[in-house]
Amino acid sequence: MRHDWNREEILEIYNKPLMELLYEAATVHRKNHDPNTVQVSTLLSIKTGGCPEDCGYCPQAARYHTNIEGNDLMGVRQVKAQALRAKAAGSSRVCMGAAWRNVKDGEEFDQVLEMVRTINKLDMEVCCTLGMITENQAQRLAEAGLYAYNHNLDTSEDYYKDVISTRAFQDRLDTIGNVRKTNVTVCSGGIIGMGEKLEDRAGMLVALATLDPQPESVPINALVAVPGTPMEEIEPISIWEMVRMVATTRIVMPETQVRLSAGRTEMSREGQAMCFFAGANSIFAGDKLLTTPNPDVNEDMEMFKMLGLNPQRAFEKKTQPQTVEATESKHAPLGEKPKWSRPGHNIPRNEEAKSKSKTKA
Repeated sequence: MRHDWNREEILEIYNKPLMELLYEAATVHRKNHDPNTVQVSTLLSIKTGGCPEDCGYCPQAARYHTNIEGNDLMGVRQVKAQALRAKAAGSSRVCMGAAWRNVKDGEEFDQVLEMVRTINKLDMEVCCTLGMITENQAQRLAEAGLYAYNHNLDTSEDYYKDVISTRAFQDRLDTIGNVRKTNVTVCSGGIIGMGEKLEDRAGMLVALATLDPQPESVPINALVAVPGTPMEEIEPISIWEMVRMVATTRIVMPETQVRLSAGRTEMSREGQAMCFFAGANSIFAGDKLLTTPNPDVNEDMEMFKMLGLNPQRAFEKKTQPQTVEATESKHAPLGEKPKWSRPGHNIPRNEEAKSKSKTKA
């Protein structure tokens, strides 16, 4: 496995004749994975809306008017019920997302830790995406039985400043670094179709592929242009762009699980089949991804049957972590107040969306 990829090499792969690109990606995929097995995950928004960040793609940012119905942190029993429902529908992993800038020690984080313990005891993989975390917080999640932590890079470091002004690209890398100090696996990917250049897509893959080790999971999202967000008028990307991105990701990160994430509602079954052939071997199931639409789980199972695909069993790639009860934890809350970056530069389209939101309010 290589960790010295550069942008020019990745662009060369991305721009290969499509049939050649697909053949190479499919060959790499079959050397490292069962081509007929796809991981099925369920994404659950445990705290929705009110986020203080200004991510240009996100309907959960408090500064934009997107008609998203917010909710406070869910209870442990409610999360357990959702996890059991997901397991019955064929999911082997539950990913819990909270619209936070970063984790803060206290009652809410303690509640999330209990959710992790509860789901791990259901013999399901548990993933969280909670924003930036410190090393101690990562250790506490690991003790609870967390299997994976998601923290997307979103795009290249160069284009990042045109998408987000409230935190820096390095904060993302630092959070991934904190997770790597534990036994928790890393899930990190990005979004294509935000107005970036091909060089930016390659740049994002360079940032991910040069990590050592590479992320165990890489979600590839297609932008869902939500009304009220700064990117509401961006046209959807073509399926061929998605196929090329999946194939390129598979080639440069051969052992990683490549996940088809947001944007699948705009893809035909034929398009999704091409992505699976190109190396995608993970999807999010359920009718919603946090706040954006997603294909119904029954539709996905019908597609799996048609294509001869089987859901991946839990803990097939890595042994199930042990759960340490809160009373036996070796990592106490430190009440940390890390100084995560606030670059503070202005992004014109983000400011315009914020102004429109004030007018509507």
